[in-house]
Amino acid sequence: MTTARTAPSVRLAPLAAALALLGAAGAQAEVVLKVHHFLPPSSNAHVNIISPWCEKIAKESAGGLKCQIFPAMQLGGTPPQLVDQARDGVADIIWTIPTYSAGRYAKTEVFELPFMAVNAKQGSQALWEYTQKFSLDEFKGVKPLFMHTTEGYVLHSNKPVTQMEQLKGMKIRTATRISAKMVAGLGGTPVQMPLPQVADALSKGVVDGVLVPWEAMPATKLYEIAKYHLDAPKGSPRFANSIFLFGMNQAKYDSLPPNLKKVIDDNSGLAVSAWAGEKGFDAQVEAFSKLARDRGNTITVIPEAELKRWEAATANVDDDWMKDVAAKGADGKKLAAEAKAILAKYAPK
Repeated sequence: MTTARTAPSVRLAPLAAALALLGAAGAQAEVVLKVHHFLPPSSNAHVNIISPWCEKIAKESAGGLKCQIFPAMQLGGTPPQLVDQARDGVADIIWTIPTYSAGRYAKTEVFELPFMAVNAKQGSQALWEYTQKFSLDEFKGVKPLFMHTTEGYVLHSNKPVTQMEQLKGMKIRTATRISAKMVAGLGGTPVQMPLPQVADALSKGVVDGVLVPWEAMPATKLYEIAKYHLDAPKGSPRFANSIFLFGMNQAKYDSLPPNLKKVIDDNSGLAVSAWAGEKGFDAQVEAFSKLARDRGNTITVIPEAELKRWEAATANVDDDWMKDVAAKGADGKKLAAEAKAILAKYAPK
C-alpha cells in the first residue's frame, strides 16, 4: 500500500500567500514622507516642531509612517516655492510661510495685519479656525495639517529706535507684503526677504533693522549682530506677524490606508496648531531674548503712548488689505471682523 503524498507546490501555497500578505503589510509599513522646509536643522522650528511631530506619527503608526526631513531647501527651490512643491508632489509635506508668495493667500494673510495676536498660541488657534471656515480655497491641492503664527515680531537694529520718527530713512527687513506696508506707514523703507537672508543682510548693512520674532534668534544669530531690540509691552500685540503652514500633498494623503490617515488626522487640527504656537514660539521667548540680554544688548519696551502712535500710523494697512480682498471677490471688512472675533475667543486669560 502506498501513502498519498501532497505535492510540494500545494503544500507551499498557503505559505506563499502568507508571505505575500506580510510583504504587502511591510510595504504599507514603510510610507516615507518627504518633509521640506527652509531653515537649518539646528533651528527652533526643526527641533521643537517638525522633528517632534514626525517622531510622534512614527510612534503612533508603529512605524507605518516615517518622515525624511529635508531642511534648508535641500530639495531645491526657494522658500516662496514650498507650497507649490507640496501641491506638485516635489515634497509630501512642507513647512513654510505661504505669504512669501505675495498676493496668493489674501484672505488668510489677515493675521499678518499689524497688532493682531498677543501670543502665538492665540494666533495659531485663531488662524486654524478662520482658515477652515473662510480660506481653505486658497490651499487647493494641499491639505493643511496645522497652521500657526509666531509670538509676534520684534524690531532688531544696529541703532536705537524708540520713536517712529527714528525709522525715517531706515531700511527694515520684512517677511511679507503686509509687514512691508506697515513699515512704509511708519516712515521706514521696507526690504522684503526670507528669514535665511536676514543675518547676512544686517551684518553687511543691506538693511538697518529687521522684523523677526525672538524665536528666530538661534537660527539667525541676530543677538550677535544687532545691538538694539524694540519689543511691545507685555500683554499687547507685537508689531507684525507671519502665518505658517504645515501642509501635505492632498493626493499623498488620499493614497494612505485608513489606519495611517487616522494617525495623520490625530496629529492635525486646532489642538496641534495651538501646540505648535505655544511649544515652538511662546515657550522660547524668555530663553531666546536672554541671548540678547547676556551679550549686553539693549532691549527696550515701546511706551504705551508711542505704541498708540504706531497703531494709528498703520491703520491704512488694514484698509488696503480690505480693498485687495474685495478685488478678489471677498468681503474684506467682514473677514477682518471675523478674524478679530476668533482672536478674542482665544485671547490669553
